[in-house]
Amino acid sequence: METAKMSKGIPLSDADRTPWLESLRDAIRDRLDRGEDVAVSCSALQLRYREILRAADRSYKPGDYATCRVQFVCLRASAEVITERMQRRSSEGKHFMPASLLQSQLDLLQIDDGEGVTEVDATVRPGDIVRDTVAQFREGLASTVPSCF
Repeated sequence: METAKMSKGIPLSDADRTPWLESLRDAIRDRLDRGEDVAVSCSALQLRYREILRAADRSYKPGDYATCRVQFVCLRASAEVITERMQRRSSEGKHFMPASLLQSQLDLLQIDDGEGVTEVDATVRPGDIVRDTVAQFREGLASTVPSCF
């Protein structure tokens, strides 16, 4: 349903997003409970959406971002770069959301500096973004594990 709405140029409401985010949270929790690392790509544009996803970490305490196993990366690029990519993907049949909805998405974007969201340049090669970000998260999370000496 959400894809159909967006394909028609209709922005999603919180009522549309919440069940999807809760389902995604549950899938992430299942992987974390099995001791797996997981990477998910989605547009959790607002703090309240990211809080739903952070709840996948059973030990997460709201506001304690540094030790939460669910971390976020915001890929930053100009609206022009994003529009061009969306139009190209759409013409290739690989994107369902029209570029006309981009501004509504950018308007929703809300990141608090204290939240610890990693921001990276989206014009960098994807492989480099993934490699560098995974290394950063592993190092950061490893520093929160007590020493066993």
